[in-house]
Amino acid sequence: MADPVNVLLIGAGEINFGSVEGPWNHTLRLEKILGPRLRVVGLIDLDESRAKAALDAKLSSPVSSAYAACKLFRTVQEAARSLLSGIPEIVIVGAPPFARGTDIPGRDLELQLAEVFPQCALFVEKPINSGPEDACWRVAGVLVEQGTLVGVGYMLRYLKAVQMMKQIIADNGLVVMGTNARYVMAYEWARKQAWWDKTRSGGPIIEQATHFCDLSRYFGGDVHIPSVVAHTVQHNERPGQLSAKRFDEDVIPPENRLPRLTSATWKYEGGAVGTLTHVIALHGNTYDTEFEVYADGYRFKLVDPYSTPKLCIRRPGVADEEVHIFTDDDPFHTELAAFIDVVEGRASEDRILSSYADAIKTYELTWAIRRASEAAAVLYAGDD
Repeated sequence: MADPVNVLLIGAGEINFGSVEGPWNHTLRLEKILGPRLRVVGLIDLDESRAKAALDAKLSSPVSSAYAACKLFRTVQEAARSLLSGIPEIVIVGAPPFARGTDIPGRDLELQLAEVFPQCALFVEKPINSGPEDACWRVAGVLVEQGTLVGVGYMLRYLKAVQMMKQIIADNGLVVMGTNARYVMAYEWARKQAWWDKTRSGGPIIEQATHFCDLSRYFGGDVHIPSVVAHTVQHNERPGQLSAKRFDEDVIPPENRLPRLTSATWKYEGGAVGTLTHVIALHGNTYDTEFEVYADGYRFKLVDPYSTPKLCIRRPGVADEEVHIFTDDDPFHTELAAFIDVVEGRASEDRILSSYADAIKTYELTWAIRRASEAAAVLYAGDD
């Protein structure tokens, strides 16, 4: 058997260990990809009880051997002092965005890791931060200078349907005319107050719709940031009243509460136009998501990319849609498998479809949408 792979996990929450709210669960994918080679050497989380519960669940599961050597830590520094003989090769950075992506002490996980584990590859969850964008570029500079391999978790790029769209566009020499993203969230089971506070989560565009902003950029290219225009339905407006909340929103200051609907448009540097609508509206736990790309003679519509992706294509001279359904696709698995292949030298770095620097550009777009929508909301309120 090949050598074991030492992995350090940061964050004992649903990103790394799963949730009823969605398909994310990095440890499950690592277990499938690496099998008996997986050796989780540590789990870092400030919430010791949550970390212990997550580890205990794994130790009582069929994959317990992968976690037998796992130690619990509160900080990166604690891990560095303890893991002298089990230095991680890969770190899965699944901590909340406010803890990373900057050079501010206490919010600089990437820099801490690069200092104490300089040879380690980092897989960082999206969004890369929840604060100012300029700090992200300074972090990126340090990571490039040190030669740290980084991948960012924009998993929708790895969908088979998305890659089919890219291939058809390339094969036919198409020039993208526009993108249209629509993300309707089922909010009933979203009960974390931190998520509903935009000073902590960054807001629905930065934290959630970032996947569709990234997918938009993947097809449309770089965005002319000054062109971004956005409007919102605010929490205190009549259309923004929600009836199925399962938490007390009153504890969040009114100015920090999330908009219920955000509609944005922008111009790409290459001339195409992008649009995004994000809505907090549905009950239950099933989201409604679609993403479209337009080019001369073609319309691509990707439906339900988070569950069972369906790709509908209109081609030149054909009125009927061509439909492809992908029942066996797991982009979380594909992105981590590609990342591990690069780490172990089996694939070139371009197999990582979302670099840290590219992810910053998506982050800049999400902030531009938030700022434009907030400015518009102030102007609208002033007209009342």
